[in-house]
Amino acid sequence: MGIGATPSIPPPDKIRLLPTVNIAPAQGWPEGALPLAPSGFKVTAFSIGLDHPRWVYVLPNGDVLVAESNKPAPEAGAKNVHGEGLRGMAMGLVMKRAGAGTPSANRITLLRDSDGDGVAETRSTFLANLVSPFGMALVGSELYIANADGIVKVPYRAGQTSIVATPTKVTELPAGANHHWTKNIIASLDGSKLYATVGSNSNIGDNGMDSEKGRAAIWEVDVASGTKRLFATGLRNPNGLGWEPHSKSLWTVVNERDELGNDLVPDYLTSVQEGAFYGWPWSYWGQHVDTRVKPPNPEMVAKAISPDYGLGAHVAPLGLAFSDTRMPTDYASGAFIGQHGSWNRKVLTGYNVVFVPFANGRPSGAPVPFLTGFLSNDGTAYGRPVGVALDGRGALLVADDVGNAIWRVAPANR
Repeated sequence: MGIGATPSIPPPDKIRLLPTVNIAPAQGWPEGALPLAPSGFKVTAFSIGLDHPRWVYVLPNGDVLVAESNKPAPEAGAKNVHGEGLRGMAMGLVMKRAGAGTPSANRITLLRDSDGDGVAETRSTFLANLVSPFGMALVGSELYIANADGIVKVPYRAGQTSIVATPTKVTELPAGANHHWTKNIIASLDGSKLYATVGSNSNIGDNGMDSEKGRAAIWEVDVASGTKRLFATGLRNPNGLGWEPHSKSLWTVVNERDELGNDLVPDYLTSVQEGAFYGWPWSYWGQHVDTRVKPPNPEMVAKAISPDYGLGAHVAPLGLAFSDTRMPTDYASGAFIGQHGSWNRKVLTGYNVVFVPFANGRPSGAPVPFLTGFLSNDGTAYGRPVGVALDGRGALLVADDVGNAIWRVAPANR
């Protein structure tokens, strides 16, 4: 349910005082255990013992950058971003059990596999003292980093293993309480623009829409000047970004709202249309009105468009990487999606990497499990996938923020 171009949208459950809370408690991987890949692939631990690795970015020379990051420390006197009272306490417990209660390392680490055996021999602190870094993008000789509060840049020279230069601010991004703190970026194909994701400050505008200004959106940033404009809005929590190879259009994955039931609302994969509004908070999957949001806004609901492809409710898609012909035929055209996993659903879902096949620039089939085994038999989490990227030889890298590892999934003959 909730999967495909025209997913089934059931009626919402009765609103509860407390949300359904069911998350796989963070455990970490037993000695020698690995995630499971399809037949014909091998999994190696590219790097282990990291500190909450959230995102991966592959440099042109094959070096791998990893954002070791967690939510920003709250400002003095700041309100609980999860809300007050019983609900806020419940949400705080969710984050702690999920392994998200540790301080942020606030750094980017460089990994290098010099001998090509699928395991990084070199690990160095590439850039330190950042602010909950997440997305990264290299444009020419400058590396751009999306911190929780804005985009910065540093000079980059091919092959260097550390940078000591003080980052230069490019532009600020909406921050504050940061209910959804992760900011991702991707460069346009000509390198003149950056596109930046900014998640909402709440589930459904709970803190008032003034606190949501510029949020639940994708911004377009001019690289030369740092000026920015809203590119698309109404996207509750967009994360992964990618250029679809056939159409050259921008796509993203989005975490939709919670507390409407086990099968609402489908998280999704969608192309990002310039100027489009995707419904949040007043509606979901087009013009299905969320009656919890007060006051209603029928004018905005009328503008809401439906996403392209449902991934299922509460799977929490974060990572997105389009494949290419370096992968075997069955996985050569489509999108790999890192699904962090549910917390607001009775039966756990997500906690895997799936592959959505594409044809002629559009999804052409159901999501196929690609990397699994992150859940134990007793319902605890060995790991939780986040960022995904193809490395310099076409293998898939997967950041695992609970397992504190980067996994590499390659065809068995490589």
